[in-house]
Amino acid sequence: MRLAEPFHRLSVKFDAARMREEIERIPASAWTAHPNGIPGNSSIRLISVNGEENDDVNGRMAMTPHLAQSPYLRQILGSFGVVWGRSRLMRLAPGASVPQHADINYHWFSRVRLHIPVITRPEVRFHCGDDAVHMAAGEAWLFDNWRQHRVENPTPDERIHLVADTSGSSSFWQFVARSQLPGAKDVDFPYDPKRTATLVTEQTMLAPVMPPAEVELLIRDLRAELVALNSSPASTAQLSRYHALLDNFCKDWRQLYLLHGETESGRGELLNLRDGVRSASKELSEGLVARANRVSAHTVLDARVLRPMVVSTVAVRRPVFIVAAPRSGSTLLYETLAANRGLSNLGGEAHWLVESISELQIGAPGVASNRLTAANLSSTAASRIVKAIADKLVDSDGHPAVLSPTTRLLEKTPKNSLRIPFFDGLFPDAQFIFLWREPRSNVSSIIEAWRSGNWKTYNGLDGFDGPWSLILPPDWPSMNGKPLEEIAAFQWETTNRMVLEDLALLPQRRWTSVSYDEFLSDPSATIERLCAFIDLDVDENLRRRLASPLPLSRYTYTPPARDKWENNAEQVERIMPQIESTWRRLESLRVVKNLRSGTYGAR
Repeated sequence: MRLAEPFHRLSVKFDAARMREEIERIPASAWTAHPNGIPGNSSIRLISVNGEENDDVNGRMAMTPHLAQSPYLRQILGSFGVVWGRSRLMRLAPGASVPQHADINYHWFSRVRLHIPVITRPEVRFHCGDDAVHMAAGEAWLFDNWRQHRVENPTPDERIHLVADTSGSSSFWQFVARSQLPGAKDVDFPYDPKRTATLVTEQTMLAPVMPPAEVELLIRDLRAELVALNSSPASTAQLSRYHALLDNFCKDWRQLYLLHGETESGRGELLNLRDGVRSASKELSEGLVARANRVSAHTVLDARVLRPMVVSTVAVRRPVFIVAAPRSGSTLLYETLAANRGLSNLGGEAHWLVESISELQIGAPGVASNRLTAANLSSTAASRIVKAIADKLVDSDGHPAVLSPTTRLLEKTPKNSLRIPFFDGLFPDAQFIFLWREPRSNVSSIIEAWRSGNWKTYNGLDGFDGPWSLILPPDWPSMNGKPLEEIAAFQWETTNRMVLEDLALLPQRRWTSVSYDEFLSDPSATIERLCAFIDLDVDENLRRRLASPLPLSRYTYTPPARDKWENNAEQVERIMPQIESTWRRLESLRVVKNLRSGTYGAR
């Protein structure tokens, strides 16, 4: 929300020591990584959609169990007398920072974020616009998140804030105004074991189609902020044309809304209008920015107005899943295929797609590993996954994309290799590309990943000493105390075997296989075959990528070499008899030939 000043400190003080006591009683496993993957940033969810483990902002908000067991945190939030949206404890690791950014999404147009520091040090600085402050423990602050802002924690200690989103009532904003008056005195708000905290949370969701009045409000606000980066006559004329584009858009949106309302039959025309404006805005907005934060006009328009205008009810059709054991080269294959403009993706591995849903997390009833079947698929989980895909979808250039009847999703998360029956139940027309790699190189790479400590996926598993890395197959407790090479072989063999077994239950037309060696030896022919399998042409963008040697993937640990596995030769050779049977089954895929297409790998 845009505020008159960068920072507003409220005239109230809370008991930081009591807050800290309650936070320390919350299990350490409740801390989750930042949804945008910002290093050193983690959070505990206090108010979320349905009170579950997610970072969504569109849905009915409710307390999580973590807040329910924290009476003083509830009293603090209840004391403001407002309706709360998403609220969390946010932790900044020693030496970590929040990079500079401005909050421009629709969610922030009418909401402000309250910060109450719990654990901090004077050196921690919060920058907003041209100002910087230290928010002391127990204080309460608001800041203008429309401006560029960042946080730095240069200390050896972690920083924890209670942060909560609200639009604020009239009495709340009157309190904010009184707090800025000269001589305003702080009022202490201690913990009272007899006090009953009453919390109210947001219960509304985005409209299926944004009403014209709201569109006009958002566009009017954006237009008031628009400036050109230079004052040349050409830029002035360009700015005028951009204003006209936005004005005409509002008029046409109102006409279509009056014609169709929120009916499904009118969505096509509404989407065409929106997407046409999106394309025109990209071309016309170069050099046009928002005055206060210098974010490009198109970026603000897309995030604040265009993306939330139509809430998708379209199912994901014919998604493509790359399934593979960890360290098989799936990232390189994924990044190559993702260059095809006919495919959209989720920006990389999407562990959050499943693991942000509490009923699908390790330890939930019926979930003891990364293995999920159709029995784990509920209607709630299904709708959450489809919505998350719609919210996070990007195109081949990494720009926000829109889920439509023609969208093809490409997904690659190794854990999903153990979830083929689950995704088959969710997407009955899904296609699967099975990538496999010969065991000596693959197992050696898994061993190196464990040793590096860069691929830890679970801490504190009950039944395994120390952190676990990479995929978590069924029967993982049997690996406790085993040599690292046995754990690596277990992951390789179990994943490949279960993929083979699951794919064997699907129609032949829905899956194909490719070996990593085949892909490396002839990338162009392999990609041609895989694109034909998923009914896509090899477009110009993908051909340009294939015209040059394949780059290293984003998850490359050390540069590839044919004999690199020999660094672990003794350990690898020791476990080869254990995995011989599955390797022979994989090798047989090389010679199973599809007589109609003359290609290898389709069963």
